[in-house]
Amino acid sequence: MKEIAIVTGASSGIGHEIAKLFAKDQIDILIVARDEKKLLEIKKSFEEEYKINVFTVAADLSKNEGIQAIHDMVSSKSFFVRYLVNNAGFGDYGKFVDRSMEKYREMIHLNMLSLTELTYYYGKEMVRKGSGKIMNVASMAGLQPDPNFAVYGATKAYVISLSEAIHKEFENTGVSVTVLSPGATETNFMERADMRNAKIYEKGGMTSRDVALEGYNGMMKGKLHVIPGFKNKILGFLSGITPSGKLRLNIAAKVMASKKK
Repeated sequence: MKEIAIVTGASSGIGHEIAKLFAKDQIDILIVARDEKKLLEIKKSFEEEYKINVFTVAADLSKNEGIQAIHDMVSSKSFFVRYLVNNAGFGDYGKFVDRSMEKYREMIHLNMLSLTELTYYYGKEMVRKGSGKIMNVASMAGLQPDPNFAVYGATKAYVISLSEAIHKEFENTGVSVTVLSPGATETNFMERADMRNAKIYEKGGMTSRDVALEGYNGMMKGKLHVIPGFKNKILGFLSGITPSGKLRLNIAAKVMASKKK
């Protein structure tokens, strides 16, 4: 069986940079995103530059059909998914009751359900084979409740908790689970999440390349947690030791406030 790496949300940002790191290491990849044109451009570029095989699935993972499209490709090619990077996800910034319930449904489906299904199906096969690495991309937003980013933060808290639990379950199986929790990162995530007025982006963020490199290296070493950037590591530590309750909530509210206020 041909071994491959699956990277979701691979058409831009962190996902694209992670896919490139696999390509540089001569690992064949299956890249997944909604934009078929971008995927085919990446396929052509990577195959020419790195001399690897790149397979594409254009799918919306916020819908049930998206997962099935990946399964169909893997099954038809008899692939063994040795590496899985669940990077696809999106947020929606603003007051909880002011945003769209339909968008919340799509977010929950993509950030939680699709990630869980892919981790379940390919994690099971990895354990059976005794080899594999999974990286689930969470967020610093998953480390505490996030006023103005409530649903997104909750989905990423789920990703962190799930990844921690199965990392422990997979001990001594040859399979590792890593959770990558970036802070503010310069990607198109900010535009899609409508975060142009969020204070957290006032001073910019890390580059997608730097975040991807820390995550990729952590995954290859089998680390559980990767928080890219010194500042984010400090914030992550403080979040972990700050007592839950109003103090922690008030700090989070200030971080996630709008610049309009």
